Amino acid sequence: MKNTIQLYLRLALGIGFILPVMDRLSMLGLPGSPNVGWGNWSNFVDYTNSLMPYLNRSLAEIFGAIASVAEVVFGILLIIGYKTKYAAIGSGLLTLTFAVSMMFFAGYRAPFNYSVFTCSAASFLLSAIENYKWSIDERLNAN
Repeated sequence: MKNTIQLYLRLALGIGFILPVMDRLSMLGLPGSPNVGWGNWSNFVDYTNSLMPYLNRSLAEIFGAIASVAEVVFGILLIIGYKTKYAAIGSGLLTLTFAVSMMFFAGYRAPFNYSVFTCSAASFLLSAIENYKWSIDERLNAN
């Protein structure tokens, strides 16, 4: 049972990181389409800048790009189970940063409404697991 749960957690977190990036890149539809949050990069940068109002828009765009790359990398690593512990710690820190910024600049309910603290805690919990069944890590450790 524990093996299935860690796989479920890896997949849920990994997909949960990749889908928002796809949304930002208009891969899930245009702004206003059903189930689309941003729909384009510009809307995402506007949102990012609202969470970092102390930066100008250009710097917010750079930080948004860095976060997006990190989300894709962490998402892929979690899904395939490679360097899982490090990807989980990194994703926990990234989402904790999002949560704190959201709390200060979007209101205390925002990170709870979007379960960002939950995602961060789940990532840290995943990093505490000893073995990652059905992963590249497991294959590498077997050799």
